[in-house]
Amino acid sequence: MAATHILAIDQGTTSTRAIVFDRGGRPVASAQKELPQIFPQPGWVEHDAEEIWRATVEVCRRALARAGLAATALAGIGITNQRETIVVWDRSTGKPIHNAIVWQDRRTADHCVALKRAGHEHEVSSRTGLLIDPYFSGTKIAWVLDHVAGARAAAARGALAVGTIECFLLWRLSGGRVHASDATNASRTLLFNIHDGSWDDAMLRLLDVPSSLLPAVVDCSGELAVATPDFLGAAVPVLGMAGDQQAATVGQACVRPGMIKATYGTGCFALLNTGSIAVRSHNRLLTTIAYQLAGRRTYALEGSIFIAGAAVQWLRDGLGLIEKSADVEALAARARPDHGVYLVPAFVGLGAPYWDAAARGALLGLTRDSGPAEIAAATLDSVCYQTRDLVEAMRGDGAQLDELRVDGGMVVNDALMQRLADTVGLPVERPTVTETTALGAAFLAGLQAGLWPSLEALADSWTLDRAFQPEEDAASRDRRCAGWQEAVRRVRSA
Repeated sequence: MAATHILAIDQGTTSTRAIVFDRGGRPVASAQKELPQIFPQPGWVEHDAEEIWRATVEVCRRALARAGLAATALAGIGITNQRETIVVWDRSTGKPIHNAIVWQDRRTADHCVALKRAGHEHEVSSRTGLLIDPYFSGTKIAWVLDHVAGARAAAARGALAVGTIECFLLWRLSGGRVHASDATNASRTLLFNIHDGSWDDAMLRLLDVPSSLLPAVVDCSGELAVATPDFLGAAVPVLGMAGDQQAATVGQACVRPGMIKATYGTGCFALLNTGSIAVRSHNRLLTTIAYQLAGRRTYALEGSIFIAGAAVQWLRDGLGLIEKSADVEALAARARPDHGVYLVPAFVGLGAPYWDAAARGALLGLTRDSGPAEIAAATLDSVCYQTRDLVEAMRGDGAQLDELRVDGGMVVNDALMQRLADTVGLPVERPTVTETTALGAAFLAGLQAGLWPSLEALADSWTLDRAFQPEEDAASRDRRCAGWQEAVRRVRSA
């Protein structure tokens, strides 16, 4: 059988998935396993990296079996991952020395405040495109070195390795032969110079991270490694890697400057392709690498929202208002149209454009007739309002936006997508294939395998499922959004 399929590994914050795609970019089979969350202290979030690896093996084997394919039918593997989450492991055993510290984790907030007070943020931003925040990987790495017994001494001996999740998976897939990270994930560490494409010595000194820990940085598409035969039954090349939001950008075929996508999963992340220009934001957006091919970097402006789908999980698991996440649509539909309730889901602080790690969530505007339906509606509205914040910041940086492409688990909710279009004042376009994160990883691998000739050719395979046009008048939209801004003001820490 010709090797015409791609296996995409999508290792996310709340689950690990594997999807088999054919050469037309169509999903053939998939498997998924939920990832347990570990909360050692308020504001701390961890994952068991060994559980991530076990789940990856399990879902890949299941997806391949469901597709009725042998490993020899695979032209390659693509990996996409939750970004900024880090693992430190022993090079000789491959075993993590601590749980993975998740991107949502806020334990290094005091360290970040100290760095900002010392006046380092301008230099950090100019070199990395990022802001100083616990969200990013660098201070997490420093925390592990400082708080795990013997870690600094082991790092000094060259005995430890560090990486984001795709890097850890690549190490395991290759049997410990390859320690590499792609440029998109490297650009999220606070340690990588996005302009010259290398680890930045000044940032390593600032955060006290030894260079010996770090992986090689590679393109998003290439001969990255070979998965050992024990993984799937035959050796399969790993040909593509990108962080989840960058992979979704590729999966949405946002390959021309000015195109924008927003992905709605645990959080929400909007990326605007800016081409070969690393645009410096004046509105506290991030400058990041969208993808790197043949050593050439394409940049993006990014707005990061920490809590989107996770707020619906909170309704389900924290408040018990719904039995399953899909129930939120029907519950919210019963809310009074003029309910006036706002949820600011700052459970782990606020992301762009506020970057307030100390902010905490709040429900505001409650009255005696507020109930579960109004709280559910406010939860979905918060996703729309936060997206508007990002869109307005991008416009403030000079972007001319014509439409917003959307993907992720939340976009199947038609009512939410219409509310989103009304709130941002833009057409919202939902593609036929909404699993664009995994699709992007498959595209990157397929480029190297020769299944697709170029990124531009991918645009021809993108198909529209439905476009949601704004229907609300501007005055009504602005009144609602003014209430949101007042709600945000009330939860800000300063």
